Amino acid sequence: MSEERGAGTLADRVAEAAASPEKHSSDELRALFRELKAGLNDGSIRAATRQNGQWTVHPWVKEGILLGFRAGGLVRALAASDFPFFDKDTMPLKMFDGPSRIRIVPGGTSVRDGCYIGPGVTIMPPAYVNVGAYVGAGTLIDSHALVGSCAQVGERVHISAGAQIGGVLEPVGQLPVILEDDVLVGGNCGIYEGTIVREGAVLASGVILTGGTPVYDLVRGEEYRRVPGRPLEIPARAVVVPGARAVQEGRGREWGLSLQTPVIVKYRDEKTDASTALEDVLR
Repeated sequence: MSEERGAGTLADRVAEAAASPEKHSSDELRALFRELKAGLNDGSIRAATRQNGQWTVHPWVKEGILLGFRAGGLVRALAASDFPFFDKDTMPLKMFDGPSRIRIVPGGTSVRDGCYIGPGVTIMPPAYVNVGAYVGAGTLIDSHALVGSCAQVGERVHISAGAQIGGVLEPVGQLPVILEDDVLVGGNCGIYEGTIVREGAVLASGVILTGGTPVYDLVRGEEYRRVPGRPLEIPARAVVVPGARAVQEGRGREWGLSLQTPVIVKYRDEKTDASTALEDVLR
């Protein structure tokens, strides 16, 4: 859980430094960022948390990550490699050990320091997990998948090959992308702009969710959109497939064009659960 605000707390000190970074030395900013990263690494600090079913963003966490970029200097990374890589020295790769029970298969994966990777997580190559992300226990991140900065991924989630889970580092007050427990994200899906996918939902291959995406629920007869102050949400256990909606005006209508839109065609039942149970074999 993210640290509560109050005089002298890490949250308070980060917010003050973010408001006037020029008043702080590079060493002071680095020390603040190291303290923040320690909490991000062990999961005690998160960019967003859920309470009573509602998600709340913690802007000070994002502000602290941005301070880390500001304070860092460009250095050569992976010095043992023949091909040079360069990054901020405040953003090294995350280190793991055997007792963490995290499986990272060789082949080009990068996990930045300052993110939480829960026990039993499997990462197939190549994949990328950015700073500030939270990945819950037992989750599978498949090949060519991205978990963006500050994205929040629950337990037992399956992120299939080629899926892109956007983060949202800026603006600091915007909710990051959130996947709750037991979500299945199909191959080549894209989830962006603070979308929340509630527990147990299934996104079929190729579904794209953005802040401007309308989602049509054929089961409940509802239409879901992002509105000011409230992100796009996919209901719990919804099964979402790629769909299309006809252009109703202008030349698009004359030409018979359609725009892509996700469609909820059902909600998970015992049959759906049985078909997804095979993923446990891959973990």
